Amino acid sequence: MVHLKQPHLSGLGRNPAAPVEVMVRLASHPAGRHGLATRKGQLPDAVVEALLTHGGSDTAVSLHRHRVSPAMRARIAEHPDPAIRDAYADFVRTMVERGVPMSIEDLVEAYGRIPTELAAASDPKVRAMVAATWRDRPVTVQLALLTDPDPGVRAAATRAGHPGVPDDYYERCLADPAVQANIARRLPLTFDQFTLLLATGDTEVLHAVAGNPHLTADMVTYLQGSEDPHVRVAMAYSRHTAPDTRDRLLALVEAEDESGSDDAGLALRWSPYTPNWLRDAPLAERLAYLQCPHVVFRREVAASRDLPDHAWRQLDDDPDVSVRRAAAHRPDTPPQVLLRLLHAYGDLSHIRPMLVDHPNFPRHELRGFVEEQDPRVRILALKDLELPPADLRELAASAESFLRASTARYPNIPTDLLELLLADPEPRVADEAAANPLLPRAHMDHILAKAGL
Repeated sequence: MVHLKQPHLSGLGRNPAAPVEVMVRLASHPAGRHGLATRKGQLPDAVVEALLTHGGSDTAVSLHRHRVSPAMRARIAEHPDPAIRDAYADFVRTMVERGVPMSIEDLVEAYGRIPTELAAASDPKVRAMVAATWRDRPVTVQLALLTDPDPGVRAAATRAGHPGVPDDYYERCLADPAVQANIARRLPLTFDQFTLLLATGDTEVLHAVAGNPHLTADMVTYLQGSEDPHVRVAMAYSRHTAPDTRDRLLALVEAEDESGSDDAGLALRWSPYTPNWLRDAPLAERLAYLQCPHVVFRREVAASRDLPDHAWRQLDDDPDVSVRRAAAHRPDTPPQVLLRLLHAYGDLSHIRPMLVDHPNFPRHELRGFVEEQDPRVRILALKDLELPPADLRELAASAESFLRASTARYPNIPTDLLELLLADPEPRVADEAAANPLLPRAHMDHILAKAGL
């Protein structure tokens, strides 16, 4: 990709401190345009003009709504080049044709029609996209989508729980192959409806039924005889399943996994099923699962907020780190528990809030993470916004590029260290350094001059 060959230009385009004059010059280079396209907030009019001049329709795709001023939106709408004028609308229409999710706001802007008109469009792909993205649509629109002649539209209209299916449309949807799986996944079933759905022989419907949270004990008993590993896992996680049956079902799937079954492996490690009913169970019932041999149940208990102290102590020492992390997210986690957990395993950036941001975390201990051997743990030191320059230099010299890149993003990095990271051989590091708002203007000009801009 172009921006990786010119990381300084791409990063500089993202730099929130870059002056307008710098951004205008960046617009003449593909890597600079890439950075500007990913920049947050509204672009100045002069920068938009430069992007249209140098980037044409490729750049115009990203110039819409909050990205540009009302004056520039009007300028683009009246542009003499139809490729630029229609760039965003053409992009949205292409995505709709390919079935790529687009928001209802995108559709309204691209097609120039209000949502109710789009829901009745002649193109079924447009109607399906409206059904998938317009979540607060009126009941009248939902009823029309539920009875749409196109199965893809009907499926899209029932994929989410809201706005749902009215009671008097329930039987009709249960009999519709296009939406059976969506309905079977979430609505209460009678035993007759349950058996009719299983009689379809459709694996997707079977898996949807297995995950239905409203299954009765007799339905669960019936499904416990299934040989499908996904169903076995779902039934093992059911509140109606006895512990010995649960152990047997999971042992069967584990044996299949060990024998090389990909399906069993997926069922064990990537299953959408969880015993989340346990979160709402009475306290005594939840406490009974503290000794459960299956991690997923202990993890659900750890998501509680009202456990007694002895239960928290047990969960804080659980042999599985995912259980310990779940328990550590409670509001009153002791500081020493957080510190011990993060020193041992680091944090997970994809789970918010991060444990390092917990109100009880002893932030004065952050710089102690600089000495950790594991780079995934050492990176937490950068959460200290007053790290000594010596510590920052140590982190900037790390062998791991992700740690050097994180150091390049540090909000209080010394200029000489930022200059050093600008010269890093790893493009990602140099890109982050160029995007740091502390980058002096002289360095910005040097980057532009080096690229001949």
